[in-house]
Amino acid sequence: MIKISLVLVGLIMSACSSLPPIKTVNHVDLERFMGDWYVIACIPTLIEKDIYNAIESYQLNEDGTIQTTFRLRKGGFEGTPKKYQPKGFVVPNTGNALWGMQFIWPIKAEYRIVELDEHYQNTIIARNARDYVWLMSRQPTMPENEYQEYVSKIKAMGYDINKLVKIPQKWDVPLKKVAE
Repeated sequence: MIKISLVLVGLIMSACSSLPPIKTVNHVDLERFMGDWYVIACIPTLIEKDIYNAIESYQLNEDGTIQTTFRLRKGGFEGTPKKYQPKGFVVPNTGNALWGMQFIWPIKAEYRIVELDEHYQNTIIARNARDYVWLMSRQPTMPENEYQEYVSKIKAMGYDINKLVKIPQKWDVPLKKVAE
């Protein structure tokens, strides 16, 4: 009984100290959001360790789901090409800013569009758990001062920016070869 009480106290204490949800942007025009996004930096998931030329592409399906293609090279610019194709599901009544991203059925990972510039050139994708985050751009590189501004925003959301990894991008290799 004492062990159960201690576990409950621990759960209650951790719930009290948890961070508030990360606010999404008010609205995402899905058609403008579609297309290629270069991963500039991220707190990497297991599949994103030691990656190069990472790019995520979105295509709106007729049923409203998002066909996603995540392409990268593992271990270097000439490394093994990898491709993943999760499906995105827009959560209703969220201004299209909250998605479930499904790599494996039936699990849908939280995908929050929390920063998006008015020209749809840069975005931050976050999770309330503050375990993973992605800074992406329509261009493969970002000026350092702009990058630092986005890092500051990521830090303000409660992320440990020491875990943030810049993703090397060098595009003398044609994009279609990365997908093969």
